[in-house]
Amino acid sequence: MQTLGLTLPLSTTPRLHASLAVSFGGIRLGTNSVRVATAAPSESRGRLVAVRMAKRQTELTEIRGKSTEELLEEVVDLKGELLMQKLLWSARKDYDQGSIRCNRKRIARMMTVKREREIAEGIGKRMSRKLDKKWKRSIVPRPPPSLRKMLEESKESEENNST
Repeated sequence: MQTLGLTLPLSTTPRLHASLAVSFGGIRLGTNSVRVATAAPSESRGRLVAVRMAKRQTELTEIRGKSTEELLEEVVDLKGELLMQKLLWSARKDYDQGSIRCNRKRIARMMTVKREREIAEGIGKRMSRKLDKKWKRSIVPRPPPSLRKMLEESKESEENNST
């Protein structure tokens, strides 16, 4: 077995002039200068976590109560809403920051329930992906519900202004 090594002659190593040499001893932190904030467990945090989990459970029971077609329709609407929110974000307009994350998670929950149903029916991963591609091709583009609502409100205001 051969090994390959690389050595440089001593004459080619760079040498700094004494005035250019830099000595850095690091940063010295005193024991009193650094304070670490520790979060003490509080009762309010525990209640908040319990409320979030309860909301999530009620949302899951609501999602599981819907048919697969209803789930897919709602996924299309939520994806449209997500697109609108991302456009507002990219245009630096006023928008709800937490709604993007909530919508993504809600879409993920719906798709998870859909996949659970496929597994229960015996549909494999490969067939599921084929069905998803087929479903995505069949989607008819339409404006999201928030945009539809905004358009309806603007039409109503124009009608009120014209009369």
